[in-house]
Amino acid sequence: MTSPSVAAGELLRKVGVEIDPDLLVLALTHRSFAFENGGLPTNERLEFLGDSVLGLVATEKLYFDHPDLPEGELAKMRAASVSQRSLAEVAREIDLGSYVLLGKGEASSGGADKDSILCDAFEAVLGAVFVAHGIEVARETVLRLVGPTLDRAAHSGKALDWKSSLQELCSERSLPQPVYTAVGTGPDHARTFTATVSVDGVPYGSGTGSAKKHAEQEAASKAYEAIAASAS
Repeated sequence: MTSPSVAAGELLRKVGVEIDPDLLVLALTHRSFAFENGGLPTNERLEFLGDSVLGLVATEKLYFDHPDLPEGELAKMRAASVSQRSLAEVAREIDLGSYVLLGKGEASSGGADKDSILCDAFEAVLGAVFVAHGIEVARETVLRLVGPTLDRAAHSGKALDWKSSLQELCSERSLPQPVYTAVGTGPDHARTFTATVSVDGVPYGSGTGSAKKHAEQEAASKAYEAIAASAS
């Protein structure tokens, strides 16, 4: 069995920076593990920080790489690049799921490969990089790991931001604007959001995620496909 110190070293080599062991453990501590072990600190504060760092760096890169694009297109590209699904794929590339500390129930249900858990842990690691080294190293880390995803976003079409695309489709078809409802269920250590989107009072799609924004994007993608397939 690989020792924790060796495992930490393997992960840090993939991330490309050094992080204090205690800070790294915190970044990898999922709320399910914390709950089962007497209420340990979780990675959620670092996730919050990393989300902001990621958003700033992604926005900066898109702004300078695409000087002729309007704000709306840049926003779509950013949404696609920092979506739960996109970040989970980046996390899989560095095998992050193998290092996340999960509760027994979450681990047995495949939590190490869930998009929501991988996305949150990846953002927490970025938060830890920022705490340890500041914005310049954090920027380099984001660009190295997420840069290819940002570059691909320029060619992703309507999937860049399903909520915006659904709104545009409704306008094209003279339909009312979409209305979203979201409900959070489960204990704090295993919160899940379910979102439903309706157009003119008719529900067209639903989605789930660890954050409301992710659940709404999934719901919007299903609604877009349903409305696009229907007669105009």
